Amino acid sequence: MITPPPDPDLAALRLELARLRAEHGWSYDQLAERSGLSRRTLIEIEQGRTIGTLATWHALAHALGVPFASLTEALCNGHTPPAGA
Repeated sequence: MITPPPDPDLAALRLELARLRAEHGWSYDQLAERSGLSRRTLIEIEQGRTIGTLATWHALAHALGVPFASLTEALCNGHTPPAGA
């Protein structure tokens, strides 16, 4: 029997984005300018109305100056990441 993976912690991912944005002291407009994303997209992600795409999170990692893996590691909060991760 195959065990499905645990659910990702999307709330923790949104909180990490908000934390990093606050750490930089950036408004939604400033992060939008640096990431090439719309202000609306950023607000909807932080408020949990959308999750965004892989390309969205890649752009955010670059704009925030953090490795993609570091930004998204919050997805595994509450469970052990797979071996080798």
